Amino acid sequence: MIISASRRTDIPAFYARWFMNRIREGYCTVPNPFNPKQVSRISLKCEDVDVIVFWTRYPRPLIPYLNELEDRGYRYYFLYTLVNYPRPFGPKSPSHKRSLNTFRELSHHIGIEKVIWRYDPIVFSTITDSSFHKETYHHIAGKLKGYTTRSVISLVNIYRKATKRLHLLEKQGIRITEPPKKEFSDLMKSLSAAASASGMKISSCAEEPDLISHGIYPSKCIDDDLIQNVFGLDVTHRKDPSQRAACGCVASRDIGMYDTCLFNCVYCYATTNFDRARERHRNSSLTSPSLTGRYENPL
Repeated sequence: MIISASRRTDIPAFYARWFMNRIREGYCTVPNPFNPKQVSRISLKCEDVDVIVFWTRYPRPLIPYLNELEDRGYRYYFLYTLVNYPRPFGPKSPSHKRSLNTFRELSHHIGIEKVIWRYDPIVFSTITDSSFHKETYHHIAGKLKGYTTRSVISLVNIYRKATKRLHLLEKQGIRITEPPKKEFSDLMKSLSAAASASGMKISSCAEEPDLISHGIYPSKCIDDDLIQNVFGLDVTHRKDPSQRAACGCVASRDIGMYDTCLFNCVYCYATTNFDRARERHRNSSLTSPSLTGRYENPL
């Protein structure tokens, strides 16, 4: 079994202590996002977990526990988002300098093949146009040269729950845009060249547009091939049926909960209400089997 921790929230940044308590207890509980009365018990015993995949913008709170995870026999890798957007897009995100330093520290600790850089999502706007993304990606790629071998990109999908927040951006004079076809093509080729120059393989995540002509191939974030190559494990090859058709990820169990992340990214699909997220974080318990609330062990 592969554990996803988590597409729904940033467990390393905000729930590292809770997560380690669940590792020590050997299980956690996760309510169905669409039916909270339906609660699943997920084993976190080392013998039941093939690999843990961490999704994060800032894993520093988890780093002190990585030696314990390894001593207990767990295998894991990180999908690390690093984009350096202007503050209106993510007012609570860690500073760019702290993110870069933490990425390099993490890579040094666990190895470059276990930290994947996500430049994700790519948002085109009146303050983040193609030139912005070209300059920013080249800058970050140069800073991460020698600290990772892979870069994953994706284009933003505007979900209904984020529409209201984007309207608030428009009141600040910031409007979401779409670049001309040639401009977009030039940008993709530029990103591909920058990744190659920094020793990285660039790939796309759940993208319908064909980017192969730009040297950007589809990838899997929860990746059976990577797990085979890095850990020597033959895990499930079954596509995750709960993800979008364009997503190549193999099946996993996600232990996160929606509306629990505090980074306040305006385009985020996993947070409907920032106030609710703060309340859920405030009311979370280090001893609860679930990330927030008290969804006890189902019978």
